[in-house]
Order: sequence, then C-alpha cells, then structure tokens
Amino acid sequence: MYLSPNDRKQFVADRMLGTLCRYLRFMGYDTISANSLSQGNTLEDTILLQISKSERRILLTRDRELANRAGVTGILISSDDVIEQVKQLVNLELIDPELRMTRCSLCNTELQEATTQDIMDADYAPKEKTGLTFYSCHNCHKLYWNGSHGKHLADRIEKNLSIFGISGK
Repeated sequence: MYLSPNDRKQFVADRMLGTLCRYLRFMGYDTISANSLSQGNTLEDTILLQISKSERRILLTRDRELANRAGVTGILISSDDVIEQVKQLVNLELIDPELRMTRCSLCNTELQEATTQDIMDADYAPKEKTGLTFYSCHNCHKLYWNGSHGKHLADRIEKNLSIFGISGK
C-alpha cells in the first residue's frame, strides 16, 4: 500500500512504545512520544487523549484501558516485539513500512539537508563521506546518514515483514 504525503497518519505513543515510536519516525511518521512528557504525572493518560483528539493523532498504547478510553482513535498494540508492532500497524493499513529517514528519531523534528558545518560539528560522523547524504535535526542537532545502521534497520524491517508476506517497497 502506498500512502501519499497527504494521507500520512500522525501518531501519539504511550511510554511502553518507545522503540515503536523511533521506528515510526525512521519511517517518516510524525509520532509524539509520552516520553517527552514529564514522568510521574498522574494525568498522563488524559494528556495523551487530549493530544490525540486536538491534533487528530492515532493513539498507540499497550494499555487496554487507555485504548478503550480513546475509542476509535486508539489502537491497542498487542505485542512487546517491535517488528510484530509494525506488522500490526501495516495490517491495519495505517503505515507503509519503508525506511525514509525524514524525521529525527529523538525529537520528531523534520530533518533538513545537513550543512558542511553540521557535518564537521558531529564528531561521530564517518571519516569517509563519499557517496553519503547527510541530514540534520536543527532542534537537537543530531546528524543522520544512511550508512550501515540505516541499512541494517531497513533490512530488518524488510526481512521480518517479508516472513509475513508484507513488503516494505
């Protein structure tokens, strides 16, 4: 299933879905994480419901009660395994499992093409830059490129979902 940019779903994920949240961001989905809220707030579920409603986001949760409170805008994620979670969202036709690297995995900001200075400022950037395209998050200043880590993640998604007869391409 191909989703045009105008059809792309937006999500808000509870604390139990941090890894899924990062995967969704790597796949280009605007995903807010409860981990960005202050911890220990007894009203966190209510805040997540408000975010879901006011921003028209699909609420992803491992909490049955919270999913019930969200009604049709809530999805109870049934597995602890991130690949199974991705598979569930694909089967519900909510996502297209293709690695896009258009959002920061840490803060959800849209990535921009990195400047030479962005690359020089990142001491973790690869020494050999030939053939690589770099992107940066201008909010948290993280540098991204599709090197071996990105290829490994894309392969993991493709390999594991193909077991279920799902293609990310």
